[in-house]
Amino acid sequence: MMTPSERARALEGDPSGPYVAVDAPPGLLRVDFPGADTLPRLFSQTVQRYPKADCLGTRELIREENETQPNGRVFKKLVLGEFRWQSFEVISRRVTALGLGLASLDIEPGSPVAILCETRAEWIIAALACFQRKYPVVTLYVSLGEEAIAHGLIQSKVSHLFTSTKLLESKVEGIFGQVPTLRHVFCVDPVVSTVKPTPGITIYTMVEVEALGAQYKEAVPAIEPKPEDLAVIMYTSGSTGLPKGVLLSHANLVAASAGQCSRIPGLGCTDTYVGYLPLAHVLELGAELSCLAYGCRIGYSSPLTLTDQSSKIRKGARGDLSLLKPTLMAAVPEIFERIKTSVFERVAGMGAAQRSVFHLAFSYRREQLLQGRNSTLFSRIVFGRVATLLGGRLRLLLSGGAPLALETHIFISICMSCPVLIGYGLTETSGACTITNGKEMGAGRVGVPLPCCKVRLQDWSEGGYTSQDKPNPRGEIVVGGPNVALGYLRYSDSSGLAGFEADGEGERWFHTGDVGEVQADGSIKIIDRKKDLVKLQAGEYVALGKVEVALKTCPLVDNICVYASSMQSYVVAFVVPNRAGLLGVAKTRCLDGSWQELCAKSELENDVLQALQEAAQKAKLQKFEIPKKVLLVSEPWTPESGLVTDAYKLKRKELTSRFRPDIERMYGGK
Repeated sequence: MMTPSERARALEGDPSGPYVAVDAPPGLLRVDFPGADTLPRLFSQTVQRYPKADCLGTRELIREENETQPNGRVFKKLVLGEFRWQSFEVISRRVTALGLGLASLDIEPGSPVAILCETRAEWIIAALACFQRKYPVVTLYVSLGEEAIAHGLIQSKVSHLFTSTKLLESKVEGIFGQVPTLRHVFCVDPVVSTVKPTPGITIYTMVEVEALGAQYKEAVPAIEPKPEDLAVIMYTSGSTGLPKGVLLSHANLVAASAGQCSRIPGLGCTDTYVGYLPLAHVLELGAELSCLAYGCRIGYSSPLTLTDQSSKIRKGARGDLSLLKPTLMAAVPEIFERIKTSVFERVAGMGAAQRSVFHLAFSYRREQLLQGRNSTLFSRIVFGRVATLLGGRLRLLLSGGAPLALETHIFISICMSCPVLIGYGLTETSGACTITNGKEMGAGRVGVPLPCCKVRLQDWSEGGYTSQDKPNPRGEIVVGGPNVALGYLRYSDSSGLAGFEADGEGERWFHTGDVGEVQADGSIKIIDRKKDLVKLQAGEYVALGKVEVALKTCPLVDNICVYASSMQSYVVAFVVPNRAGLLGVAKTRCLDGSWQELCAKSELENDVLQALQEAAQKAKLQKFEIPKKVLLVSEPWTPESGLVTDAYKLKRKELTSRFRPDIERMYGGK
């Protein structure tokens, strides 16, 4: 019997599951629109419904100029115009022409085509053209090093590659000799830089290939892909070594889109989505494919031009969000933390009376949210000014890629006056698994399974988690359904299916390595990670990810990496401190100096360590899980630094290598 509050239930009443959403259809949700069971068909039905509607938009680049800073340094800034839009009908014609141009270069159906490019309209146009001609798209992060890029191109046997002028010069040209199968490079910029000619490799602009296709008199008939055909070889961000190529079919991505769209109320042609996250990440690709399926227009941006305060926007000019005014936006937790900092800066610039009203209104709204009430009192009057940071028209925010701290979740929901949905998924599940309803507040809560999949719990005795645990069943999250990937590309022996399995009915399942707890209403809470488990010298097991999630609630922490060794008896941590918080502590201690000098002061290290210990106690961590020593890191961890992935997940191997001398110092000075 279903209780009124139940949102997902275990089939046959087994606490290990599988759990399905109460509104999931029999056999799970596989398509959104009848007959639209491949990506080309999904896009085609949208073109037929909204031919004249805006589809993709890009700001005009007028010029670059130098801006001198107060300290005498000179930074390059972009002078940008308005957004220029292309309709669904126009984009469809470009996709067809580009596909024909590719076919005229004798690319056989089934041959992979790689995209190594920044997020922009040309990325998705190239992908749609490949989908239409049955060319699997190989996606690679622009932040990968040359070795990882060459690895992906060699392993996938790529002969054709889309890239930008910047990446052609900085990364692609240097690996020409390492990728023997590479024959054609397509530059998405209208003008190609003068790179050295390489025998056997021809460079075209994307415009030239489109023109070639438009003029092709004898059109090469497209071999339409089937739902089970390979659509994308998506390389992971390489957080644990060389990236792995995940095999995603058309059916996988269509089912994932259907599941995600079922949880976004009112998605349609009146919406505007801002595209700026890496399209090589399943979160952004899935979001944009979903927008295209429902006629939602996409305006392109980048982290360097996103807001009025972004580094490439000149003083007094408007960032992309101010012009675009999106209604929908996806972000990773690191972006939300930056938004939070920007809000604090804007509030600090208010008068004393305005600040008092802001804090009073915020406290009231916070209490309402934690009680499950969604009061809109004060929303427009008090929070309207800070909401303009993101354009002022947002109706929905999506967070994915990593856990979002509870206080940040609450803060963004209030200040942007719109719900923040927390999504959970992996590349191996096409990005789709669970999503919250916008009302759930709680660290680690990720909502109920999407109607395109089901979730079961597998006991993990070593970690002490079983489906018989009280008050709630716990275990490793295993996801099954049409959104689960086909496997990995060309790994030796049977490791191409490592983590994957099929049941007696032919449904694929993937073992995520994440440990979940099923709540009374059927929603899932992420509580641990198997791969982050380290056994200390005395035999206690420490789950690094679980400890990091707990300690990120500390107001003095912007980012943290917990380290443990089986040769040691305690845990240490590297912390990127919250600048405003640490400066406040330094002021109370009457400490002066540059940011780097303050982070090196032992007094502040001790203050941060004490704050971490307090946060750990509130989270009810065990004594052995609490760091005994800490290192304050003055530089933030960005994908450019190589210490986090494009989704801002920690690269533990690189972090450990970078801070090895500090680790030895923290363990040596017992």
